Amino acid sequence: MTHLAKLTFKTVDRSTKRDPIIARRDKLMAGLKEQVLVHAAALKKEDHRVERHKWMTNDIGERVMVKAMRTVRPWFFAQDSGWYVQCRYGARVIAADGNNNAVFVKSLAEVITVLDAFLNAAGAGELDAAITKVAERQSRIKPGAAKAAANA
Repeated sequence: MTHLAKLTFKTVDRSTKRDPIIARRDKLMAGLKEQVLVHAAALKKEDHRVERHKWMTNDIGERVMVKAMRTVRPWFFAQDSGWYVQCRYGARVIAADGNNNAVFVKSLAEVITVLDAFLNAAGAGELDAAITKVAERQSRIKPGAAKAAANA
């Protein structure tokens, strides 16, 4: 008896599809968790840095993987004698309440409460519509320009 005869073989198609809403929600929650770390570093008056790997060519001409530190940019900033906190999905700012793109607080210490509120809202699915709206790609051609090009 061969070794393979002892095994049970089946044909299966692996399901790799994931709900895009859940994937977007997870991405936003990961960003918000990182912003909590950025806030903790900002309270200590430091930059939050993460390690990343990148390929570089060394002196001999070989491509090698090196570790580099990258500073994470905060989603909050000081302005108007207070702090504004924005929720971002990638490079785009989310209008979390539908109209406004930032939350105003009086001090840096209060920023954590806004980040926690965003994190809880994202986990509960309250920001799914805003994330979907921001995640959709905008067409580069203006609607009036397309008609003008078709008529020419």
